[in-house]
Amino acid sequence: MRRARGMTAAALLVLATTLGGCAAGGSAHPREATPSPSARATSAPAPIQGYADERLRNMTLRQKVASLFMLHASGTDPAALRGFVDRYSLGGVILMPDNIPATPQALTAETAATRASDPGLPPLVGIDEEGGDVTRLPWDGQPGAETLRTLPPAATQQAFAQRAALLKQAGVNLNFGTVADVTADPHSFIADRILGTDPASAAARVAASVTGERGTVLSTLKHFPGHGETDADSHHAVPTAAVDHARWAAQDAPTFRAGIAAGAEVVMFGHLAYSGVDAAPASLSPAWHRILSDELGFHGVSITDDLRMLQDTGLPQYQDAGANAVAAIAAGNTMVLMIQGAEDPDALIGAVVAAVQSGRIPVAQVDADAQALLVLRRSIAASG
Repeated sequence: MRRARGMTAAALLVLATTLGGCAAGGSAHPREATPSPSARATSAPAPIQGYADERLRNMTLRQKVASLFMLHASGTDPAALRGFVDRYSLGGVILMPDNIPATPQALTAETAATRASDPGLPPLVGIDEEGGDVTRLPWDGQPGAETLRTLPPAATQQAFAQRAALLKQAGVNLNFGTVADVTADPHSFIADRILGTDPASAAARVAASVTGERGTVLSTLKHFPGHGETDADSHHAVPTAAVDHARWAAQDAPTFRAGIAAGAEVVMFGHLAYSGVDAAPASLSPAWHRILSDELGFHGVSITDDLRMLQDTGLPQYQDAGANAVAAIAAGNTMVLMIQGAEDPDALIGAVVAAVQSGRIPVAQVDADAQALLVLRRSIAASG
């Protein structure tokens, strides 16, 4: 999506055990045995686990489903942003350029508003702060990928540590900042944003970026399974390449594997079709979700790239925003991210609720995903 950690040791342990807890179960998939909600967070500290259990028991189905959505509200008015989160009981909001005010202090006021109604359970506040071409904060002077890939990995770690500190100060807790894609093609859509032109160099810097953010903000690897195999822009098409599993494992998997080993808490799924594995976009593919968990060992939070991008392709099969959200959650995404246009958030949430009620999405899957996010959000609150 492009549209244009200074904690205490105890707090670090909270986040580490929280993510370890998510790893115990992973994102459930309709075609697999679904873990019980308690199985997903067995490693979480008891107070956080107990809090999440209690909150889950007192949530309606609609509230659980709403907590799986990260949406966008325009503007910089803190009261309006607070009202948006409260009205829909969202699990997260994403900050886009139209949300960024002139000063860090004003942004801090915005993000504080999202926590005001329920400070013990803050929403995830996400942002695309890569640096370079994709920089949301005007005061982020750290270098982007085009510079960092010419420097030793230590420079990437330092840049992302400084960037994460700026985000934390502004109240942002989740950065969609690490581009784990790899390509040597200078004409590729993603070429200006990659951290390396070959798997080894990219993997070293991807791991460094995650290390730099660790303990300050949550790190995201994007765009799984890898945007580098095609030069098409997924904002306007579903890039498709005749890539098979063997090619992906050698060329695209190493960077994601390195980022996961470094402790990345989130993986963003791209709207990318590798026809040798699955003809469907990875964001809607149970097969790619199984590969991420079973082969790369990732069991944290998975989130779609902006689902609006699928509608923007013009392809008729993706023109129903609610159907896209249902397909994304059914495929195994923990969260749905959408920069909605005319879509009513109530309708988006309602479409998923109806899918659960009809049996297309198991209730146990929604419970497991909602609880994993409750544990994560409570851990953020506990970390201060």
